Parts: sequence; structure tokens; C-alpha cells
Amino acid sequence: MARFDKAIGRYIYLTIDNVDYRVYFEEHGSGIPVVMQHTAGADGRQWRHFLENERLAQHFRLIAYDLPYHGKSVPPTEKEWWKEEYKLTKDFLMKVPVTLSRELGLDRPVYMGSSIGGHLATDLALYYPNEFRAVIGLEAAIATPGGYRDAWNHPRVSNEFKASSMFGLMSPTSPEKYRRETTWVYSQGAPPVFKGDLYYYSVDHDLSQTAEQIDTSKVAVYLLTGEYDWASTPEMSEALARRIKGTKYQTMTGLGHFPMSEDPERCLAFIEPVLNEIRGLSA
Repeated sequence: MARFDKAIGRYIYLTIDNVDYRVYFEEHGSGIPVVMQHTAGADGRQWRHFLENERLAQHFRLIAYDLPYHGKSVPPTEKEWWKEEYKLTKDFLMKVPVTLSRELGLDRPVYMGSSIGGHLATDLALYYPNEFRAVIGLEAAIATPGGYRDAWNHPRVSNEFKASSMFGLMSPTSPEKYRRETTWVYSQGAPPVFKGDLYYYSVDHDLSQTAEQIDTSKVAVYLLTGEYDWASTPEMSEALARRIKGTKYQTMTGLGHFPMSEDPERCLAFIEPVLNEIRGLSA
């Protein structure tokens, strides 16, 4: 008898800034919707272990998407994208989950993301507080300058180098099979994408002057960061949490920069109570 994953994948068209993007997403479960954003240069496969979790699926509709230009979300056919440098901006990135949520008819979903997705959680809370009931930012910080460099898209720098660099951001205690899987996904990204994503991560995302403006009475904010993450450290995430009144912060022991893919079971032990708390608030 054939064996299938529980997640179902399909494409949806999102019109952003008058351009149609064919975006791939996978989902599983029913209940409160949770839209899940991957890290820079990767795709929604990072969330596959969460999508397969039956405990979560009993109460949550889990939705993991590939950003345009990532994974199965190929570049738009109506735009001469090859004539311009790929550069991910805050404005465009915020519009992806917001537009996806509206097109799917989701009722104030939970947003959850890691790395650029963790930064995005707080930007969404600031600029789109009425679209989400809660945001969960993994590996988030006020700002993370310095990462946007030409070396990440150089003819002498292969995707294998990018993947091996990400290996060092993970916890040494995470299972090797999952660390290898995480870097495998990284090795497959289009050459300009990782550098372009880091424009948002290191340049466009900056809450230095605006963090206190986030209103947690409108949208609940949860921040969690792996103890081995040296790109966005627990200290950096905790500093952000202190500036957002009402935010809940937790350090995820034994985890690094890619908690949901490098050690999914350990990550779930931290995330599941947060999602259940949100479910209780939504009852």
C-alpha cells in the first residue's frame, strides 16, 4: 500500500504591486490558521516536520509557503526579472503573507517565521497588527547589520559554500540527519536569492527607532531564539523583547538558527505551548 505525507501542496496566484506571482504552499490540519515563513535563501520544506505533526494538526491549519523566487515559486512570467538585481525589501516581504492570508480567506491567522521570518514577525506586528491574532518570531532581533555582501553571490562562491556556512549556525547537539537536510535545502537555492534576501535581513529590517510602537494589545508577540544562534543571539532577541511591552521571550536551549528543521521535536517542545496559549486566548 502506498504511503503518503499528510501535507497537501498546491499553487495560488498572489497579485503584489501589480505583478502576479505563482506561489507554492503546503498545508495540513484544521482550526486556527498558522502561516509559516522560511529563512533566507531556503523554502517551505524547512517546516515539513511541523506539517506532519498530528497534535498540531488537530487544532491548527498549518500553511508553509515558498516565497516568490524560492523553491517551487518560480519567478513571474510577466516580468523581465532577469534584467534587475534580486533584492528582497521589507515592503514586498510583508505583502506576501498578508496577501496569501487574504486570498485564502484566513481569519486573522497566526504568523510564524525564522531568521528573516523572525524579523518579519515584528515588522508585521508593527505595520499590519490587525491582520494577525499573534506573531511568533524565531531568531528575531532589532537589527542584524553586516550580512548583505557581494560574496554571497559571486561566481567563485558556490551554493555548497552557502550551505556549509549555514551548518555552523546550528546547534552541535541537533541530530546530524536534520542538520544535513537543512543544508541540503540551502544548497538548492537560486544563486542570487540568498544575497538578495539578506538585504531585508541586514539592511531593510531595523526597529531601532520603532520597536516601542508595536502594540501587543492588538497582536500578541512571542519571540524565541536558539541558544547557539550567533547571527541573531538570545541576547539580541531579549533586547528586542524588552522594548516591546507585553512581549513574551524564551531562549530555546539546545537549538540554533534553524530550530524547526535542525531539531523539529526539540523545537516543537517550545512552540507547542505557545500555540496552545494562543488557542486559549482565541477561544
